[in-house]
Amino acid sequence: MASISMTVNGREVSGDAEDRTLLVEFLRENLGLTGTHVGCDTSQCGACVVHVDGDAVKSCTMLAAQAAGSEVTTIEGLASGGELHPVQKAFHENHGLQCGFCTPGMIMAATEMIRRHGSSLDEETVRAELEGNICRCTGYHNIVKSILAAAAEMGGAQQAAE
Repeated sequence: MASISMTVNGREVSGDAEDRTLLVEFLRENLGLTGTHVGCDTSQCGACVVHVDGDAVKSCTMLAAQAAGSEVTTIEGLASGGELHPVQKAFHENHGLQCGFCTPGMIMAATEMIRRHGSSLDEETVRAELEGNICRCTGYHNIVKSILAAAAEMGGAQQAAE
């Protein structure tokens, strides 16, 4: 057993875990953050995407010990002061979900995608970058629409701040 400390959603946390404990298991079982889902156990579905030091990572492919000392953001850490994150809001407004199982991973992948591409994000790029996130319910149309809407809103907000 190792003692692991990291910052999760802006809060310093620590816990004991076996060396083979995956980050997704540590978040769900040790910290009770169940918004990060386990879908396939093979890193193919993307339901477990979180941000580690700002980068989107499939948390079922990373050991909890590898995240020690890192800043981890989960779906629970996106909203601020009761206000949905713009990507969460766009998914809600554009019906970018059905059953909701893949939604946390989609939103986490999307926020990092928007951070990298900004308002220049286009449909082709979104579809290419979502290749590692599987939704079994939809045809992705409203997911892509949601991401593009959030990118436009966030790009406009960023330009206004400059």
